Amino acid sequence: QVQLVESGGGLVQAGLSLRLSCAASGRTFSRYAMGWFRQAPGKEREFVASISGSGSTRYTDSVKGRFTISRDNAKNTVDLQMNSLKPEDTAVYYCAVSFSVLRAPSSSNDYSLWGQGTPVTVSS
Repeated sequence: QVQLVESGGGLVQAGLSLRLSCAASGRTFSRYAMGWFRQAPGKEREFVASISGSGSTRYTDSVKGRFTISRDNAKNTVDLQMNSLKPEDTAVYYCAVSFSVLRAPSSSNDYSLWGQGTPVTVSS
């Protein structure tokens, strides 16, 4: 069974850090783009960061300089290091994989497999 499982979410004070991890199983994902999205209460899901199979990255403007996406193809994982967290980063974070795009896409339409999400709450 092909699936993605996120972990690492939790409650953290503003200014601190969290590291999210997404473990992929069921097939090798090393050649595919993977991304992180988030959905805050009452809002639509939005793009956070993505990484191509070759390691190219893309970030939404609000997290540039604070978040870093990385992948370990040997472990079939993709991580999101989140530093200097802000209350507006509070959301459920989802990882996803794109089986059809070689670059690092930002549109959720390019992703076809999603994890169940991990909640992140940043207190002020």
